[in-house]
Amino acid sequence: MASSISAAAKASTAFAHKKELAAPAPAQHRAGSSRRTKPCRVRAVASPARAPRAPSSTGSVKSAMTMTEKILARASERAALEPGENVWVDVDVLMTHDVCGPGTIGIFKKEFGEDAKVWDREKVVIIPDHYIFTTDERANRNVDILRDFCLEQNIKYFYDIKDLSNFKANPDYKGVCHVALAQEGHCRPGEVLLGTDSHTCNAGAFGQFATGIGNTDAGFVLGTGKALLKVPPTIRFVLDGEMPPYLLAKDLILQIIGEISVSGATYKSMEFVGSTVESLTMEERMTLCNMVIEAGGKNGVVPADETTFKYLEGKTSVDYEPVYSDAQARFFSDYRFDVSKLEPVVAKPHSPDNRALARECKDVKVDRVYIGSCTGGKTEDFLAAAKVFLASGKKVKVPTFLVPATQKVWMDVYSLPVPGSGGKTCSQIFEEAGCDTPASPSCGACLGGPRDTYARMNEPMVCVSTTNRNFPGRMGHKEGQIYLASPYTAAASALTGYVTDPRDFLM
Repeated sequence: MASSISAAAKASTAFAHKKELAAPAPAQHRAGSSRRTKPCRVRAVASPARAPRAPSSTGSVKSAMTMTEKILARASERAALEPGENVWVDVDVLMTHDVCGPGTIGIFKKEFGEDAKVWDREKVVIIPDHYIFTTDERANRNVDILRDFCLEQNIKYFYDIKDLSNFKANPDYKGVCHVALAQEGHCRPGEVLLGTDSHTCNAGAFGQFATGIGNTDAGFVLGTGKALLKVPPTIRFVLDGEMPPYLLAKDLILQIIGEISVSGATYKSMEFVGSTVESLTMEERMTLCNMVIEAGGKNGVVPADETTFKYLEGKTSVDYEPVYSDAQARFFSDYRFDVSKLEPVVAKPHSPDNRALARECKDVKVDRVYIGSCTGGKTEDFLAAAKVFLASGKKVKVPTFLVPATQKVWMDVYSLPVPGSGGKTCSQIFEEAGCDTPASPSCGACLGGPRDTYARMNEPMVCVSTTNRNFPGRMGHKEGQIYLASPYTAAASALTGYVTDPRDFLM
């Protein structure tokens, strides 16, 4: 909220709000491109042809559309769409997990019948990930319900876990749904992906319409493959400038949310473009899109480019067709940021828009640090944290918990050498720094969970976290205080025991 933004934080933002901006040139990837996803066929889609109609008495018919409008138009078999229209769309992928899956299944069976079959067993993805490594019987029962349903329906993509004592003994188990969706090739440009989790918007990093839905809507999708959606208007965020070596995408999205507030993009699409965005890796783009829901956004989206296509190579055999916003597309509003002038930021308790510069919070004493979640538990997040620990050569002063998002990330933590380390892996650097041993991949304490959840705050504490929400009770105790931060800032804070600007170690 505006009242929560410090003068220094405002001064740090090279920011302008304009209604009339030329559309940035989209990344080019056409049928004749030298690089394309194999064995998939990739085509860039221009504006859909207009449906025949008589001339309007109020002027020519406009069909220029944003990316989100184009994706929904194709999914609803419409030539053109405008914000505010309600349309039935064909869903390409439906994801659910152990928290919402049982409820979704119950609604599906109630409305379609006990013997009903899902609309497409290969388009349903079911991923246990939230309350996994716990002795809570009801949490364990939820996974049992998913397993029984998947066996009954012959669901192709069920990432099961049976042996909770050793996650590595479960080859199908992945971990956090949003990261697993990307790693397993379920995120594809131009498609519609719906999930029973608010951070499903994470997949928008692939140029895909991805958003969270409730159990009732998901139950309907299970039976029909369709969903009724209102077309959102689009806010465009143009991020230009060279990314400073002490900033990460988490700083960018916290900066944006602090600027527009947690309701600033309510039921709107947030499209991210500009030279800075083009320079980001896929994992960093995922971080950017992951938290659009914290601004109230319906979905976030990044135009697909060579970075996208390269990431998808070998991950999917499904044809996909990227789309891009037209130069004449109408945006609800435009925001511009000069990223080169930004500083590391945090979101103070108890709202993601309670933005402040990290250096302004240097007197805030920290009880623990948590690095994990769909937002901050990817491979590059751990490499970033390891970079800070390596640069310092010191040990952490507070308990530092590490929760890889997926089994693949866990393996990367133990196998990938950290640049400039002489061949050391993240796990070796974390051990030398005195961090806790990396835990089994899952959502962990991000959502609190049962009381025996690893790293859950069962007492009122102050925690610097790479997760996405800092509402009261989010990570456990309702009096806990959570400072949202990038992996750089989280690692720096672990080394000092106070909220710390990572430039203290990286510059």
